[in-house]
Amino acid sequence: MNFALAILVLVLIVFRIGRRLYKAKYTVVKKVSQPTPWQTKLYTVWVFFVVNLKRVFRDRLALFFTFLFPLIFLFVFGSLSSNNQISLRIGLINNSSTAFAKSYVANLEHNRLFKINKGVATLAQANQSMSRGEIDATVELPTSFGTLVNGVPTGQAIIHYTHNNDQAEQTLASLMQTQFNVINAHYVKTSQPLKITSQVSNQHSLTAFDYTFTGLLGFSILGVGIFGPMNVFPELKKMGILRRLHTTPLRVWQFFLSNMLGQAVTGLLSLGVMLLIAVLVYHIKIVGNLAELSLFLILGIILILGIGLALGGWAKNERQVAPLGNIIVFPMMFLTGVFFPRFLMPQWLQTITNYVPLTPVIDGSRLILTEGKSILDLGPQLAVMGIWMVIIYAIAFRVFRWE
Repeated sequence: MNFALAILVLVLIVFRIGRRLYKAKYTVVKKVSQPTPWQTKLYTVWVFFVVNLKRVFRDRLALFFTFLFPLIFLFVFGSLSSNNQISLRIGLINNSSTAFAKSYVANLEHNRLFKINKGVATLAQANQSMSRGEIDATVELPTSFGTLVNGVPTGQAIIHYTHNNDQAEQTLASLMQTQFNVINAHYVKTSQPLKITSQVSNQHSLTAFDYTFTGLLGFSILGVGIFGPMNVFPELKKMGILRRLHTTPLRVWQFFLSNMLGQAVTGLLSLGVMLLIAVLVYHIKIVGNLAELSLFLILGIILILGIGLALGGWAKNERQVAPLGNIIVFPMMFLTGVFFPRFLMPQWLQTITNYVPLTPVIDGSRLILTEGKSILDLGPQLAVMGIWMVIIYAIAFRVFRWE
């Protein structure tokens, strides 16, 4: 709710500024007959901001890639994260007819740690399934399993596995031995001088989806900031629209500023929809201040937008911009924590990727959203973003071409 309120306030502020500029342009005032030069320039920015918004919301393809495409990834990775419980795929062959064996099989079938393949009924079928990787191991209960000796069930379960799945065998054997220890303790009382006790920590830990979601925010920012201008600008050049605009008093900074405002609004709307679905469907825990998150995401959108403005402003056509865009975008997608956490990378690669433009955006978003950090605590991230912003926009202004 706070995030949606922040977006609404931003839209109202922008609308208010535009309304004042409109009045300054067309309202007849007795003492001041003409608007100031800066009012005229800002009014021009407002006009092109409105034009950019209308272009986005009238273009179905742009709406798809701005709003629906990131949501597809959100649902896919959200579903994968929600089903990341540890489980073993096993085959179960029960050759015993004892009551204890039947009870033990029923307990295995209801245990969430095991996913039993019902299609495995014989050892030949089990070997075939294990060779194909359909199951991790097979549990065989011999005919003597569960036979009563002095009123106590006895027997030995057999685990079948392949050479390249020895870790699954060790895990399965450990889990089953733990179960047997509990059953054995019920029948045979033994003292246990060495024991283990557990204590829960009060610290909040991040889930896999916490990392995934902030990465998907970065993926959405990539789509809004780079693919938008990279596709639109060459098309405008091809149609001769930018050439005609060049004959007007419009300046490059006005054109860029109007695109910044437009992409910031559409980007925040897209990110707001993603956050709303993440809260309602996947129950993500929001710890930080959403107003600060909104401000930080705006800075991130503006930073990444500079890359799109540089690519789209430099390229003459789509064939020229597509290869260069892919060279820049794909490394950022796979090296900045978009699809998987960076802490899984080697240390030397983590050090290098700290200075990729999208990395501080994703890391800062995660620190605010899931760890409750203030935007004032993000000094390293803001410093890297500020340096890249100066470099990127210097290049964008330098290479921009109207035709």
